[in-house]
Amino acid sequence: MKATQLKYYLSFSFILFLCACSSPPKLALPQLIEPANFKLQQIETPAEIFKLDTSLTRQLDSHLNSQNSAQHIAQGIFSFLLKNGDDSLAYRSSATLTAAQSYQNLNANCLSLSILAYSLAEHLGLKAQFQKVHIPEYWALDQGVNLLTGHINLSLNSQPLIKDAGTLFYQRDQRLIIDFDSNSRQARFKTTRLSKNTVTAMFYNNKGATALINKQYELAYSYFNAATKVAPNFSVAWGNLGVLFRQFNYLNEAEQAYNYALHIDKNNNTAQGNLAMLYLLTEREMQGTQILNQLDKQRQSNPYYHISLGNTEYVHKYYAKALKHFKKAYTLSPTLHESHFGLARVYFQWGDTKQAKYHLRKAGKNADFLHDKKRYGAKLKALQSLTAKVGAH
Repeated sequence: MKATQLKYYLSFSFILFLCACSSPPKLALPQLIEPANFKLQQIETPAEIFKLDTSLTRQLDSHLNSQNSAQHIAQGIFSFLLKNGDDSLAYRSSATLTAAQSYQNLNANCLSLSILAYSLAEHLGLKAQFQKVHIPEYWALDQGVNLLTGHINLSLNSQPLIKDAGTLFYQRDQRLIIDFDSNSRQARFKTTRLSKNTVTAMFYNNKGATALINKQYELAYSYFNAATKVAPNFSVAWGNLGVLFRQFNYLNEAEQAYNYALHIDKNNNTAQGNLAMLYLLTEREMQGTQILNQLDKQRQSNPYYHISLGNTEYVHKYYAKALKHFKKAYTLSPTLHESHFGLARVYFQWGDTKQAKYHLRKAGKNADFLHDKKRYGAKLKALQSLTAKVGAH
């Protein structure tokens, strides 16, 4: 694929709550010039992110029996969240919430729910550990912007935080995992440990991404800046800060941020892609094209990459190209509901309601979460109603 074909895709791509787990770099922090346009706004403090309100802890205390094993308590935390939610806990890019807010609105993303579960575990005296789950690159399209998303879960180990160790019984040498993504639980992807500071930076990064999408640039800067302060080794925040700088034509600062992100984590593909677009923008076409071609080659076997490209082509009304990518994604992984939905949308645009209905049914069948099944069911019902009315005329 030529670099120009990827331009509108990669130039506005940024990462949502992925992390770098490398050791601290032996390179001074970049001396970023803070543009006068970006005035720091008030945002949540780290303490506010993890704080539980009193009504929540009272409900939790009444829900669980503190004499049970750690495994029972871990399962109790998960069932407590499901009991108070809608049993369709799933990633939503715009739903990054504090622990207290997540309790009020459990239809949040896995980061928010893991933060809530972590705070609940601490309240119960369990030692909790955040973990990054190494899932394949996965993109979500939000208001025309491609978001590369990641996933974390929570591990509970056998060492209590409370002083009276006799009140809890543990299974030795066994970690207990709380994971809000059924696909992650089934696939058992590799995991690495995350510090609380890094998770705090992820929270700020997500909030910054949402602010950037909504064109709240000072707020976006405030969140990205906070992420780099609380976890200077968090590659993603530096890369996203570069995206913000680039949008305001602060090209030197953007390049500095991208390069620092890559110094921390050379596998930060989004920072690489955005740096490549910056090279193209500044007449360094050979360097930019080389990076883009290399990334494209690496991602060819990833069905989510083709779904992302298909979504982008669809937004730009290049339906034939979109269809090609959705078909490629289906070939690579026939059980993904997103590829069927993409195919349904293209066929609908072409007036092929038979194929559109077929793929909507397949999307609903393959969807993991209830809210996705309902969404596809509603679209199918609307399409059936539309074709019935057309036939009646």
